[in-house]
Amino acid sequence: MQFHHHVIPPLAASGKVAVTEPELRSWGEQLGRAVTAPLAIAISGEVGAGKTTLAQAICRGAGVRDFVTSPTFALVQRYDGPRFPVYHIDLYRLDSARDLVNLGWDDVLRDDALVLIEWPERADDHLPAGALHIELEHHPSDPTKRLLLAG
Repeated sequence: MQFHHHVIPPLAASGKVAVTEPELRSWGEQLGRAVTAPLAIAISGEVGAGKTTLAQAICRGAGVRDFVTSPTFALVQRYDGPRFPVYHIDLYRLDSARDLVNLGWDDVLRDDALVLIEWPERADDHLPAGALHIELEHHPSDPTKRLLLAG
């Protein structure tokens, strides 16, 4: 995995910005167009913060034409993009990081692919060192917005 520097959303002086869902989707699509594989993107946030919405937008930007669903029950979804494959992984249902081996974790990370990881904190110290970290939070005073921190 290659190392990526901080990705600051437009208009975010400190790296954290309040975004609407359309803005989150637009930013995700731009990110998907800009990234190159291999790359792991760790997307953190509480339930309903927009992790899957962002992953769908990144996939669209990366050229994935299939309908991208939440991998909550399948845990791993693989999509073929025109430049590289995209894996969408949801670790929410893992009991421990030891369960990563059952997902083919090492094989996925060795692939020349874009790997989108929801609930990355469940992987403990098994995330690649060069992973791009993105955090989403509910906006404290505006339910139509999310706080986005990337880097």
